[in-house]
Amino acid sequence: MTTSALPRADPVTADWRDFLALTKPRVMSLVVFTGLAGLLVAPVSIHPVLGFTAILCIALGAGAAAALNMWYEADLDALMKRTAKRPLPAGRMDRQSALHFGIGLACFSVILMELATNRMAAFILAISILFYVLVYTIWLKRRTPQNIVIGGAAGAFPPVIGWAAATGHVGLLPVLLFALIFLWTPPHFWALSLFVRSDYAAAGVPMLPVVAGAKTTRRHILLYSLPMAAVAVAPWPLGLAGPFYGIVAGALSLVFLAIAIQVWRSRASEPAAMKAEKRLFAFSILYLFGVFGALVADRLLLA
Repeated sequence: MTTSALPRADPVTADWRDFLALTKPRVMSLVVFTGLAGLLVAPVSIHPVLGFTAILCIALGAGAAAALNMWYEADLDALMKRTAKRPLPAGRMDRQSALHFGIGLACFSVILMELATNRMAAFILAISILFYVLVYTIWLKRRTPQNIVIGGAAGAFPPVIGWAAATGHVGLLPVLLFALIFLWTPPHFWALSLFVRSDYAAAGVPMLPVVAGAKTTRRHILLYSLPMAAVAVAPWPLGLAGPFYGIVAGALSLVFLAIAIQVWRSRASEPAAMKAEKRLFAFSILYLFGVFGALVADRLLLA
């Protein structure tokens, strides 16, 4: 990795807001929500204090992975407009501080998870952090356009961790929730990469639109959206969720597929004209919140 292009940073200039920015709080909100959903739909209850601690550990683990991601990708972030103002490329923090912060946060989150809940939840949390940092960030992202496909597994762990924190094991429902996020991740990020393709190209990141073009990317978005929709609805016919969840998940999935078809049919080449792509990226976030929220509501209705 080359760091000569990065501005020389003065560690004294970094403040709490820069460390908070390292954790990618906007991304963390979705991680926390899906983790909380996994915990709330588990078949056994957990003490509220321990439940809060488990969700805190998931948040800290996600923040640690994000910080280590920014530490490793500081050179790439400096080359992309949407990331150039992050603490490291902007020169407000030195890389060593980010590295120590990320490692410390990761270790603390895993240790606290085991102390507060159980070893299974702590183990899965550790795997999720290592997967995001080692497999996605260091190994895949700069090497293959399938980076977000395989690497998407890292973001799919939170509901499994939440479930494991409450139960001490993993069941079919959290596996389906893992699969849902795993299949949701490529359409979500490929929609984004279509209208920020120039950023990835400038940084030399082999995202699918850069390597294979917009037409292939749009087709892949639709291809992944189809099994994603099927997995989203699956808990209902499998008897793992009630009709309320099935109806809401089905309706949201139909909207997702409708927008994905618009993206597939789109021929826009300039970012300003990519309305369907931007619509899918924005809706995909609401989609995941909606599906997981419906699952929690359904469980409360059945209780």
